[in-house]
Amino acid sequence: MNTRFNEIRSFLNQIVLGKENQIELCLCCLLAKGHLLIEDLPGMGKTLLAHTLAKALGLDFCRIQFTSDMLPADITGVSIFETSNNSFHFHKGPIFSSVVLADEINRASPKAQSALLEAMEERQVTVDGETYPLPHPFFVIATQNPLEQTGTFPLPESQLDRFFMRISIGYPDREAERQLLEREDRRDFLLKSDSIVTRNEILAWQEEVKKIKTEPALLDYVQDLVEQSRNSGEFSNGISPRAALDLVNGGRAWALLAGRHYVLPEDIQDVLPAVIGHRLTMAMDQEGQVKIGMNPAHRLLEITPV
Repeated sequence: MNTRFNEIRSFLNQIVLGKENQIELCLCCLLAKGHLLIEDLPGMGKTLLAHTLAKALGLDFCRIQFTSDMLPADITGVSIFETSNNSFHFHKGPIFSSVVLADEINRASPKAQSALLEAMEERQVTVDGETYPLPHPFFVIATQNPLEQTGTFPLPESQLDRFFMRISIGYPDREAERQLLEREDRRDFLLKSDSIVTRNEILAWQEEVKKIKTEPALLDYVQDLVEQSRNSGEFSNGISPRAALDLVNGGRAWALLAGRHYVLPEDIQDVLPAVIGHRLTMAMDQEGQVKIGMNPAHRLLEITPV
C-alpha cells in the first residue's frame, strides 16, 4: 500500500511543484471521504491540482465553472418533457462525476452554491421528488478566490462546514518556480500521462481508513481540543460534532498514509489546521475587534496539553 501511495505522490509532485504538504492533505481528504476547499489567489495552480489528482486516481472528472448567473439546475441536472413517450426524463448534470471541480465557487450566488449541500452531505441529488445516487467515490474539490477579490460571495457557514478541509497553495519557492519555468508545460505533460491507481483501490483504501485504531487516550485529546474551543473564551464559536468527527477521520487517514494502523496525537496536530481552519474564528477583544495575527488552529494547539 505504501508503494502505491508513493507512486501517487511522485506523480503529483512532478506536476504540482514544491507543494508536498498540500498534496498529502489532498490525499488525506480523499481517503477520509471528505471534500476539499482550496482558497488562494488566481493563477496559483488550484485548478491544475484538481486536474492532476483526478488524472492520477483514474476517476471521471468534471469541471463546473461557477458564475454569478448560474442556476442550481446547471449543477444537478434538469427534468425535460419528451414528446416521444409523453413523460419527463431526468438529464444528469455535471455533479454526477467521481471528481467534481467547483471552480471559483464563491463567484456564484448563494442559491447556486446551495445546490451542492445535499450532494456533499448525503451523496445524492433530489430533483422533482426523485432521488438519484452519486457515484462512489465522490470527491468535490472547490476553489475560491479571497473575499477581497471583486465579484465574490462569501460561502455560508452551512456550506463551509461541508468541506472536510480547506488548504491554501501559496507561492512556490525559488527552486520550484525555476523548475516551472524550465520544464515543458505541465498541462501538456498531464495529457500524456496515464492514471496511477484504479477506482477499486481507492474504495479499498477508504474502507481501510475505518480500521485504523484510535486509543481512548487519543480520543480524550480530541475531546480536550473540542472543549477548549468551546469553553476557553478565546474563540467566537466552538468546534462542532461534525468537525470533531472529521478531525478523528483525518487523523486516521493521515496515519494510513504514514503506513501506520493507529493514530498518534501528532496525526491530529498535522491535520487540525486544515480541518478546522475554516470553522474556527478568534473571539473579539474588549474593544469589539477580532484578534488579528493569531491563527485560531495554532492557538488551539497551544492552549491544549497533549
